[in-house]
Amino acid sequence: MNDIIFTDKQSPASITGQTISKTNCPYCGVGCGIEATVENNKVIAVKGNVEHPANLGRLCVKGSSLHETQGLQNRILHPRVKGKNVSWDKATSTIADHFKATIAQYGPDSVAFYLSGQLLTEDYYVANKLMKGFIGSGNVDTNSRLCMASATAAHKRAFGEDVVAGCYDDLSSAEAIFIIGANPAYAHPIVYQRMIKAREENPARKIVVIDPRRTASAKDADLHLAIKPGSDAYFYNGLLIYLAEQGKLDKDYIAKHCHGFEQALETAKSQFSDISDVAIACDIELSLLLESYQIFAETDKVVTFFSQGINQSSSGVDKANAIINCHLATGKIGREGAGAFSITGQPNAMGGREVGGLSTQLAAHLHFENSNEIDLVKRFWQAPNIATKPGLKAVDMFDEVNSGKIKAIWIMATNPVVSMPNANLVKRALEKCPMVVVSECYENTDTINYADVVLPASTWGEKQGSVTNSDRTISVHQSMIKAPGEAKNDWQIITDVAHKLGFKDAFNYQHAVDIFREHAALSGFENSHPLAEKKAEKDIYRVFDISALANISQSDYENFIPTKWPINVANPNGVQRIFTDGVFATKNQKANFIPIIAQLPKILPDKTQVVMNSGRIRDQWHTMSRTGRVAKLMTHSDEPYIAVNPDDAQRFQLADKQLAVLSNLSADYIGRVNITNEQRTGEIFVPIHWNDNFSASARVSALVNPITDELCGQPELKHSPVRIKPFNAVWSGYLISSQTVNCPTSYWSKIQLEQGHKYLLSDKQKLGDDETILANIYPQIDDWIVLKDAQQNVLRIAGFIDNKLHCFFAASTDLNLKFNSRYIEGQLNKALPIKTRFALMSGIDSNGKGDVGDMICSCFQVGEKTIQEAIKSGQCKSVASLGEKLQCGTNCGSCIPELKTFFT
Repeated sequence: MNDIIFTDKQSPASITGQTISKTNCPYCGVGCGIEATVENNKVIAVKGNVEHPANLGRLCVKGSSLHETQGLQNRILHPRVKGKNVSWDKATSTIADHFKATIAQYGPDSVAFYLSGQLLTEDYYVANKLMKGFIGSGNVDTNSRLCMASATAAHKRAFGEDVVAGCYDDLSSAEAIFIIGANPAYAHPIVYQRMIKAREENPARKIVVIDPRRTASAKDADLHLAIKPGSDAYFYNGLLIYLAEQGKLDKDYIAKHCHGFEQALETAKSQFSDISDVAIACDIELSLLLESYQIFAETDKVVTFFSQGINQSSSGVDKANAIINCHLATGKIGREGAGAFSITGQPNAMGGREVGGLSTQLAAHLHFENSNEIDLVKRFWQAPNIATKPGLKAVDMFDEVNSGKIKAIWIMATNPVVSMPNANLVKRALEKCPMVVVSECYENTDTINYADVVLPASTWGEKQGSVTNSDRTISVHQSMIKAPGEAKNDWQIITDVAHKLGFKDAFNYQHAVDIFREHAALSGFENSHPLAEKKAEKDIYRVFDISALANISQSDYENFIPTKWPINVANPNGVQRIFTDGVFATKNQKANFIPIIAQLPKILPDKTQVVMNSGRIRDQWHTMSRTGRVAKLMTHSDEPYIAVNPDDAQRFQLADKQLAVLSNLSADYIGRVNITNEQRTGEIFVPIHWNDNFSASARVSALVNPITDELCGQPELKHSPVRIKPFNAVWSGYLISSQTVNCPTSYWSKIQLEQGHKYLLSDKQKLGDDETILANIYPQIDDWIVLKDAQQNVLRIAGFIDNKLHCFFAASTDLNLKFNSRYIEGQLNKALPIKTRFALMSGIDSNGKGDVGDMICSCFQVGEKTIQEAIKSGQCKSVASLGEKLQCGTNCGSCIPELKTFFT
């Protein structure tokens, strides 16, 4: 059988000359709009789209660098089966034949799909339709299970449907913003700058940050509460009690629009004798607790902005509902500047939920627990074999792969060997699975190593389709350039396999718009408002309704103006805020208060352990397959680290800037110690991004216990007891190389440079003292210079090919020695005359310039020492004046919290 041929929009880049396309950023859930300049099938520049409602023209440093992520480096260009390049027909036939045979022998639940919030809605829709509608299993889950499952379940319990009621404009109009379990200054910098700008315009506005860490967001806050990890529901249960005691309830709103308030209040009261008990449970001063409660109670417009610190918990659903309870109790929801705002981690986490991306959902916000909803989707899809029960959630799914019950799994656009808890089990599971299919863009993902079939997928700039951001805004990514090699869009790959499985009639898609129209039509199928005069008896109301787009033309789709759903006959231009009329998506149209018994994490540390918290850093994204390609994005944080409180450093004999080892579940993480008072005692923080492609031992999730929320299956990624000890290196240093190398040292971390790579190195084994230590790595080099500095215990080695610097190695047994390599990095691959080679060994250029210090502003590469010099000279006395002189802080604003610390 031959592969089907798809039509798609002609790429504007196929025409000689420059074109400008409007598209979207593929990183976080903010969903920023972008204007991309394309020339000769390459994006040569990007800037923020001033017309897009998500970002109004601003981009963070990651988005601003998107054009630098392109190129053939590490791209997967051809389908592979068992490591050999094959035709698309062979690859998709292999998948279809294996799935058919497996299902015939073991049933449909023996196969599974694991998807990603990186996929576009059309990709998601087709994958869900194939598995749930036609293969007949619910075994489709997504990495959104790791970030948004708690919020999804909480929304459904409270509102009857997974709906974020507010919008980004509320962050500008709120009089107080409570940020809990989130660090938007780093993770969602564009919406964070909205909050800061609004406060600058009106200093009476308050920002309260509730977070165990003193994050960049906390440093900007009017009030920071460093609560005990996992005590969030205690805080909000206490707030509910406080509101009742102070007479700050909106009793009219509760009576007209809510159900179950008294039980929720009594349940909260059952855990505390008085408010002081709340402060004890949260481990904060009572005065700070009461100050924050007073701000919430006395302020008319309050937004609670929450993310992974709430969601990634063994009781994340309850935490989110405890937040929502307080907003319902005060009527601070469904109106301008007020609401509980759950922000997604990924660009299309909400779009995935719209089409049933989680194993517990059906498409179009329908669910398995109601047979009428299953029947609705069955009839619309004309799918007699539709799944009738939920499938396996992510942690359970990989457990079943490990046990052998799932015998074929297709992983799309995600890297579970790095991101899943107990990640070494995931590795073992994939090793033994009879068929692992991976659809991916890049070779440098850990999961690729375990694939039987590798499928080359298109990526940003190459694919077209829709996404939905955190405030329900649907946007369409533009196809601007031709994908390299034989790469295809994910929906095309899935459709081809569906045809070979025998489902051609149900998957007759020729363009992404065909899928989008079907998705839109399903959202409106037998869907009418509960108060509508002509509501049919069999109709099942969903707030999610984009049926006005069911007949959208291809031209209008390709030029779609970003719009917030619902988008239907009643609201053809979308809706800013939901539940403004107090009518919810429950059977009685009232919101539900949920009684919450607050809980701490399931596994608490013993005296030999610390609590490991993990999360994003400012300039990297997920597992770095894209951002790790950009040199300037590696300058702010260039290797794995461990943030440690001074008391813990003393207790465990850890030295600042030296390496330490974390251990749990027979797995290790090696990172650089950063001693800081920003951590509470007994707690550490590590970044999630590094993996086996970028460091020797830095897959954080391998240390995370597979503990999940019983209600939603989301893992407790923010609270893992681990052991910590010094690495005990005998030397440290770096290697600058024009080629990638396999480092033999027990610690290494790879950093992308403009002209090659830099490797930070340490080892417990004694170091040799001549060029032979590099001979196995560079057998082609026979032109070496070796310099030994006995005074500083430093060894420097440079290797040349045709007079060009090919590698440079520096190491010392003095572990406190700080190397400066910036000048040498700039000399890589350059021809260097003999007389200048020895000057090179000093690492200082001819002008005597060298280290600019830690990089603060990635956008304009402004270092700490440069900033200090500008301040010391008297020329800069504020963040604004630093921006005028050095440009730092004038692009995305992500570095502004750090710039402020120079003046405090």
